[in-house]
Amino acid sequence: MADWIILAAISLVSSSLALQWLLPRRRPRDDSFGLSAPESLLDAVFLFDGDRLISHSDIALSGFESVNDWNDLRRLLQRDFPAFPESPELVREQGSMVVSAIDCTVEREVLCEWIDGIVRVRLRDRTGAPEPIRRDPSDPIRLAMDKAPYPVWLLNRSNRVSWCNAAYVTLARKVRGPDADLTDPMFPDLAGETRPGRKTRVSIPVKGNDNKLWFDLTQIELDEGMLHYAVDVNAIVEAETAQRKFVQTMTKTFAQLSIGLAIFDRNRQLALFNPALIDLTALPPDFLSCRPSLSSFFDRLRDQHMMPEPKNYRSWRSQMNDLLEAAEGGNYQETWSLPSGSVYSVSGRPHPDGAVAFLFEDITAEITLTRRFRSEMDLMQSVFDKLADAIAVFADDGILAFTNQAYHQLWNDPEEEGFQPATVLELIRSWQEKCQATPVLGEIRDFIEMRNDRAEWSAEIRKTDGTPVSCTVTPVQNGATIVRFSVEPVENPARGMMQIPA
Repeated sequence: MADWIILAAISLVSSSLALQWLLPRRRPRDDSFGLSAPESLLDAVFLFDGDRLISHSDIALSGFESVNDWNDLRRLLQRDFPAFPESPELVREQGSMVVSAIDCTVEREVLCEWIDGIVRVRLRDRTGAPEPIRRDPSDPIRLAMDKAPYPVWLLNRSNRVSWCNAAYVTLARKVRGPDADLTDPMFPDLAGETRPGRKTRVSIPVKGNDNKLWFDLTQIELDEGMLHYAVDVNAIVEAETAQRKFVQTMTKTFAQLSIGLAIFDRNRQLALFNPALIDLTALPPDFLSCRPSLSSFFDRLRDQHMMPEPKNYRSWRSQMNDLLEAAEGGNYQETWSLPSGSVYSVSGRPHPDGAVAFLFEDITAEITLTRRFRSEMDLMQSVFDKLADAIAVFADDGILAFTNQAYHQLWNDPEEEGFQPATVLELIRSWQEKCQATPVLGEIRDFIEMRNDRAEWSAEIRKTDGTPVSCTVTPVQNGATIVRFSVEPVENPARGMMQIPA
């Protein structure tokens, strides 16, 4: 019986010495391991016999969930070490394994070793460690991932992040705070929505405000899961948003215009139009919304009889090419008289980046008014030409505005010269050359240049051949003046008849 007691005591001492060798001595440390209570778990060692915890180093687990077996420790470490083995059998199969922290910006890891049937788990900080690290920090592959300006991460089959680079860690802390769980996917799940290798634009919210960050997401399928790449496109999205707002503002502005607007991009496809274009051209909105080409647009106008009918199709195509070249030069301007009687003013203007804009304006009312005015002027001219008296009308600025046929016969003034913008001074000199000296012509000049106290008056002048001419000066509205010349009839002594000198 005494021998059994002695053997039990020796076995107990041996076990204690073995555990003392497996467990490290307690070292005071001030740095953090990045877990819930880093001061307690730094450089901690756990010993497992199978799944059962048999011992651990001198640490305080207050504040943690209790660690009684392998699953408890795995739950404790899974957030920062998602690759921690699910069971000790995996450690036994490999002999030893090192699990790196998901935060690749720190040199921390978990070392798992199989030692004579006991699994030893050690949490350690590799910063400043005397032993060499597992991978050379100057390794180009590691540098490429650590220094990459865009987030890269690996999503395992359980839809959890098992690895990420420094840019992903920085982004996660920016949008979710410094205590963000890196294993929780930050980007939306695109399974089934996009094919691997293709870009998909996604957004992620920022904690604490309503802002969103935009990225072009690319995913590549691997055996371990899905590898993701995210490229920051916030500047592009902001530019597109600003452009869209600008186009909306311009569209609202163009919608109020009565002039039809059609803008074709560099590919000669309709990029923008306003409602007035639909009203003026009678083109269907669905046709315009399909972004027709420039040739299709004008072909449809020709089919709708909304432009002058060409003599033949070949000349029509040549005319369209000339039209485009003129519009690109900014000098295309034509007036279209349509079969319906409407008249359009069509102009082409070049725009930046190779675009071309066409403006369609209905000028039917203006043309009708102009034609009516010209008709009335022609009628008035015909009436005045039938008068025997010579008529000269001066505008308020002293410019000759109107004469009749009798005026040209009296002063031997060709009709084409009579419509030239002659001044009262020039005409007075011309009259003086054909008249005897008289102050009346100077008084006519002064009267025309007057602005106040004007009343009709008459006087007589004589031409150089002695022919008497009666002058009547009459003020009219807007400062204009009418000068009427009446030739006095003279008696023919030979025949006893009255005649008017030529």
